[in-house]
Amino acid sequence: MDQLASWWDGAELWIAGLPFIPQVILVLAVMIPLCFGIAWVLDRVLSAVFVLVGRAEADPGVYPDEQTKVGGS
Repeated sequence: MDQLASWWDGAELWIAGLPFIPQVILVLAVMIPLCFGIAWVLDRVLSAVFVLVGRAEADPGVYPDEQTKVGGS
């Protein structure tokens, strides 16, 4: 565990030592694919959970038009 912490500290110090623009580019280059991957995995997992609980898809007939009707208007 100490080796992992030591590596992480070194990587963190290296990133913190970079100028601002390379920091932003590096963080975005890592975070965009990472966040996309996490969102994709969560989508697949939640879709499977919804199928298991019987809520696979929303009924397309629930909102036939894009406007919702409010009573009295």
